[in-house]
Amino acid sequence: MKFFVNFLSAFRITAAFAIIPLIMFSSYNPTIFWWATFIVFILAAISDWFDGYLARKYNVCTKLGGVMDHIGDKLLVSNTLIMLAALTPIWFIVVPVILMIARELYISGLREFLGTQKIEMPVPKARFSMGKVKTALQMITITSFLLLFALSTMLTPEMDSRVMMWTVNILSQIGIWGLWLSLIASVWSATQYTFTFAEKLKQIKE
Repeated sequence: MKFFVNFLSAFRITAAFAIIPLIMFSSYNPTIFWWATFIVFILAAISDWFDGYLARKYNVCTKLGGVMDHIGDKLLVSNTLIMLAALTPIWFIVVPVILMIARELYISGLREFLGTQKIEMPVPKARFSMGKVKTALQMITITSFLLLFALSTMLTPEMDSRVMMWTVNILSQIGIWGLWLSLIASVWSATQYTFTFAEKLKQIKE
């Protein structure tokens, strides 16, 4: 079971890099490549929940598995958001993506500094993990955008489908609003990590 759990994390890392060429070459055959990107992302997102569930259920949590899981999550979300922002260079998409990537670098910097002091920085203790809320919002947002692009490849000038147009409009709204809600959750989570970091600094001074 431990091997399977680590395999799921490795699959997510592979999927994160596979999404880059899939989006890059989407202009050659939009329908095939966008639907492929959507399917790969969905499978990777499901594996994120599944490997955590199995690791806890069968008590096969390891440091290697935790690191792979963390890397897989960050790469999957970051790579896909960067590619989507590059494809749609609009300020209300690019700005939150840049700020969320900056947040990840900021938190990594805090962890790296504490690591040099042999101190671990755990997930901030709170009634609920804003980091998990952030990740869930990001997954929903990216899924909405990818499904939007995939469905858009099926639209033609001859098509007169109010249901399809309504669906595309709803997905675009979910994607945009979800992006900004993800940014709010990211800032909130970064604030929690900053307070945790400040508490850990006291250990160094003592």
